[in-house]
Amino acid sequence: MSKDPARCQGPDLIKEGIAFDCGIHLSRDFITSPHHEWSRDGHDKLTNIGFPTWGVRDKWSGKWLGLSVVPNNRLKDAIAYFYLSTIESVGGMPLQMTTDCGSETTQVFGLANALREEFTPQYSTETLPPHCFLHSVKNIVIERGWLRFHLQWGANAKIWWEAGEGIYNSTDQKHYKLGQWLWSTFIQCKLNHLRERLNNHPTRFDAAKKLPSGVSPNIAIALANEYGGKICLLPVDLAVICRLKESIGGEDLIQFVSTEFANHAESVFGTLGIDKITSDNIWHIFTKMLPLLYQ
Repeated sequence: MSKDPARCQGPDLIKEGIAFDCGIHLSRDFITSPHHEWSRDGHDKLTNIGFPTWGVRDKWSGKWLGLSVVPNNRLKDAIAYFYLSTIESVGGMPLQMTTDCGSETTQVFGLANALREEFTPQYSTETLPPHCFLHSVKNIVIERGWLRFHLQWGANAKIWWEAGEGIYNSTDQKHYKLGQWLWSTFIQCKLNHLRERLNNHPTRFDAAKKLPSGVSPNIAIALANEYGGKICLLPVDLAVICRLKESIGGEDLIQFVSTEFANHAESVFGTLGIDKITSDNIWHIFTKMLPLLYQ
């Protein structure tokens, strides 16, 4: 680690360097286990329709730990809020976080170091840094996840959005606010479903792969010992995490509309007698809700 003061090398590069310099080939026991490393990044394929996403995966298992639509995936406070929310939902923090080198991840870097020093000071931040910056081409765990996300769902979302041509007028503030609420709600619901589906989908068995294969990410983590891993999740005080979330701006950072408008929209939607928003009915719902919202 002393040879990489900029902390730009992830576990794979460090492992390769040790093998080259010392002739020692580290096994996965040295490098990876559940929650040893989380990989995080933003996804911009839906940004052109106004709905960028942000996600985090566990490297060892491939499990999606968080997948959210956000108003702006380049905003430092919003990304920090999402990072803290992931820690809160999982119940702890990883040994190491990897992100690309975008400026929006600098606050995550600071939080990761501060939380490690506060709650698990026995782990040196010098020899085992809590956060590592990687170029996108090296941050392959999350990048591969985005490819699957785009192929299975993301490419269709743009087509569904474009079906509203002639119905939706982005320059009309009434249209815009309803569109923001309706589509962010729909997309987040789809992301939740996709995340659950991917986490329960068994990967193809690969005898040459050192990480778990032929099993779903959920099963791999639940039965980590059977697949050569051990849970590396570091404990944190979740009350502190909650206070940090509020101190940087709270839930407003990831909301597309005000709480007041969201509550009103939900009430109006409830009067339509429609169970859920789908790709087939979303523009029908839009036309039904629009006059009711502003009557």
